[in-house]
Amino acid sequence: MTDKHAPDENRPDPAEMSKTMAAIAEKSQKIMSDFMARHAAEDAQGKSGDPLNIGQAFLEMTTRMMSDPTRMMQAQMALWTDYLQLWQNASQRFLGGEQAGPVVEPEKGDRRFKDEAWQESYIFDYIKQSYLLTARWLQSTVHEVEGLDPQTAKKVDFYTRQFVDAMAPSNFVMTNPEVLRATIDSKGENLVKGLENLLEDLERGDGKLAIRMTDMEAFTIGENIATTPGKVVFQNELMQLIQYSPTTEEVYRRPLLIVPPWINKFYILDLREKNSFIKWAVAQGQTVFVVSWVNPDETLGQKSFEDYMLGGPLAALDAIEKATGEKEINVIGYCIGGTLMAATLSYMTAKKDKRVNSITYFTTLVDFAEAGELSVFIDEEQLQALEAQMNKKGYLDGAAMSTTFNMLRANDLIWSFVVNNYLLGKDPFPFDLLYWNSDSTRMPAAMHSFYLRKCYQENKLVEPGGITLKGVPIDLSTIKTPTFILSTREDHIAPWKSTYAATQIYGGPVKFVLSGSGHIAGVINPPAAEKYGYWTNSRKPKTADKWLESAEQTPGSWWPHWEEWIAKHGGGKVAARKPGDGKLKVIEDAPGSYVKVAIK
Repeated sequence: MTDKHAPDENRPDPAEMSKTMAAIAEKSQKIMSDFMARHAAEDAQGKSGDPLNIGQAFLEMTTRMMSDPTRMMQAQMALWTDYLQLWQNASQRFLGGEQAGPVVEPEKGDRRFKDEAWQESYIFDYIKQSYLLTARWLQSTVHEVEGLDPQTAKKVDFYTRQFVDAMAPSNFVMTNPEVLRATIDSKGENLVKGLENLLEDLERGDGKLAIRMTDMEAFTIGENIATTPGKVVFQNELMQLIQYSPTTEEVYRRPLLIVPPWINKFYILDLREKNSFIKWAVAQGQTVFVVSWVNPDETLGQKSFEDYMLGGPLAALDAIEKATGEKEINVIGYCIGGTLMAATLSYMTAKKDKRVNSITYFTTLVDFAEAGELSVFIDEEQLQALEAQMNKKGYLDGAAMSTTFNMLRANDLIWSFVVNNYLLGKDPFPFDLLYWNSDSTRMPAAMHSFYLRKCYQENKLVEPGGITLKGVPIDLSTIKTPTFILSTREDHIAPWKSTYAATQIYGGPVKFVLSGSGHIAGVINPPAAEKYGYWTNSRKPKTADKWLESAEQTPGSWWPHWEEWIAKHGGGKVAARKPGDGKLKVIEDAPGSYVKVAIK
């Protein structure tokens, strides 16, 4: 027989629980003391206030809203009517009547309400629909306020959504059925573990919440991520140049140079064997070179956009000629790496430098007139605050950039981890993409200020002569190089309709291809995955909408389609080249040392 007085093996030991809570209390007290001391010092130096300039935007919105009480009354009546319908439906269900259809439903792909209890329990269904009704009302009411300038309207819309996302019932213990079950089943251990996770993240972020998105111990660069064989064959203070080892007996005569963004590290193109664009390109017979940008510190704070052009793609082109003997090279520019390449090609055109035989752009903006939600962060007040912060250190901290990008998809990249790590008390799952996303890089102050002001704020890159690099006025319309533009339909960083504007700017032949999914997944889409699909169109009408109307959709990856295009620019085949065979000697194994410099 079982002793009914035997201790419950699943019940936490009170003594151990007491010790755990004491340790947590001690750690949290130290973190909060440090946090308060730092903010007190900042206040004393006059650094508090509203660096994001949100308060003024909402004050203006409220003033405009109150000037039209009739519209406010109509919006409130509509909300009240929806609530009455929801209450009637919930009451009918509670009394055992026939279940009515929902008054409001989550948008397709909203994973916050995937737990079955959100549908099966009338209580949680009511909580969910009540939240969705309020969220819809709040966002639509704010969106319809008239008389705001476009920048203020964008800012109000964006931060209203941030507030709405933060207030979701899924983010709180008592209104999330999955968290409630875990709390009951574990007798609260999930919340204790979650508090430990929260304090660890605060401690790691030096008082700022640095949410852990993946198991950072699960990956080691060069061992199980960024493993395509190759060698570093050139380096300067801004970048290392990697040449990858061939896997075919013959290769295209013209080498392929990839210029990735320096906002992140290059190995998004070389995560694992199964999804590595670099490995795949090598297997197609390309001699692949990749720029691996430095993770700059204060000593590089005065490096400019011009310096990145000279020390990045132009230095790489010189090095590739020494390594292979080839002057003509095909180039890929990804995101801001593409923006740099567009400016570089205009500079080269003015210098009558014809070494770039073709150019491919991945998710690249050159016309920033409609730059998407990132423009919310680019107004004069915010830029001045950001420049003051950068000038103090000489660079922009990588964590600040990560937070900005994560806010664009807050439910997926912030709140889902709040629920998993802090409410459910779970450790994040090992995921190569999120490891890369968390491996932040810094931005040199001078370069980043130039980029934000001249591109995002003033949109000077698209204006002939709007910017000058090394004494050369930049005019993108002079570029005659054959161009392949790859954009992604759900891109929050480089909206595809804005990237399409480049088709009307360049002077040479332009091919535009639209991939499914977003800024990363739409690009890193290997053929074996058979996902997303892509759109093509032989014509390039003036507007993106017109282009899509007559575009043809093809299932699967765009990679083979690009391979057909780049093969025509390959220059025929030659014997495969190994790193170190030319005039450049091997410095070290790929992925090199620059990419391994992490921000602690």
